Amino acid sequence: MAENATELSSTAKRKCLGADCENDAEALQCPSCLKIGITGSYFCSQDCFKKNWSQHITLHKTAQGKTQNVTGAYNPFPTHPFTGSVRPVYPLSARRSVPKSIRHPDWAETGIPKGEKRLNRSKIDILDAKGQNAMRKVCKLAREVLDITAAELKPGITTDYLDEVCHKACIERNSYPSPLNYNHFPKSLCTSPNEIVCHGIPDQRILLDGDILNLDISLYHDGHHADLNETYYVGDRAKADTDSVRVVETTRQCLEKAIELVKPGTPFRDFGKAIETHAKSKNCSVVATWGGHGINTEFHPPPWIPHYAKNKAVGVCKPGMTFTIEPILTLGKPREFYWPDNWTNATIDGKRTAQFEHTLLVTDTGVEVLTAANENSPGGPIPMPAVLDGTEKENGVPST
Repeated sequence: MAENATELSSTAKRKCLGADCENDAEALQCPSCLKIGITGSYFCSQDCFKKNWSQHITLHKTAQGKTQNVTGAYNPFPTHPFTGSVRPVYPLSARRSVPKSIRHPDWAETGIPKGEKRLNRSKIDILDAKGQNAMRKVCKLAREVLDITAAELKPGITTDYLDEVCHKACIERNSYPSPLNYNHFPKSLCTSPNEIVCHGIPDQRILLDGDILNLDISLYHDGHHADLNETYYVGDRAKADTDSVRVVETTRQCLEKAIELVKPGTPFRDFGKAIETHAKSKNCSVVATWGGHGINTEFHPPPWIPHYAKNKAVGVCKPGMTFTIEPILTLGKPREFYWPDNWTNATIDGKRTAQFEHTLLVTDTGVEVLTAANENSPGGPIPMPAVLDGTEKENGVPST
């Protein structure tokens, strides 16, 4: 986690804010941003600034209160050496409330998951029929909330708006959004765009045509938790970007290949080998810091599910176990660099990253994907360009 961060902070350069621009930024800053108090708007050249003007101007509208009534937008960490183009846009909205009539997890008030801290990390719960049915119910609700939230995705909205949509959908289902105040996380879901690996905090940043965005949804209902996430394309430009498609679709496929192995007797260590083998075949890297986890009446109980090969995870799948598999892949180096908010972590080289997650139930004969998408769910796979010797081609035809 954030290895050698001290060394990076002294050597990292600013990255150009231009969409899909990999260049280091020069001293050129947007003059309009400076006038309205937005810091960190650096570009590599005048040409790049002009090319991205139509998208960049949406940030001005946010700061001036012309989009979703946001005023006084600012970067809270102006001296932080960001590794990519994504910037936090504050202020954060006020913490959203949950009616007392809805059952709360033990961290709702204190921010401390006391039950998890008391767990025996070597003991894996086996759910009875009642517990399994409770998991089916909460996972169905979580899928509904993810689909409702994802349906609102489009260029021009903020991630804070998505948090509002998610929170409302949870409340309507008599459910508590599990991330809210979990170890003091301030929002009801995690939104991680572009180079953000995971645990991005919803804020006033406007989504641009060309972004990719992970939505990580977790619910607490009737004493049980559900957890799932997907990475989505924002606008047509994202679907036209071959690198974005490669990392998103490869990550989706990695999860599918791991799920195919879930059945009684499968060692937990086997999932990582399947994930990393497929990731490498598509020139992607696995971010090893984060893994899957048990889930039931607690949010993150045992087991730990590594997503990389040659791991030493102990244990095998048994009927009645519920856990997540949630690989994170990146186009570049699989190392992270934390933002000062202590939650958001970005790839160390600013390359894009993607994640997919399902909550799974081991059955007597195989696996039940409790958070599976349905035919009306937003998102879904798109054709992925093949990569051969560094040359991209789609449907067998070399790209030009």
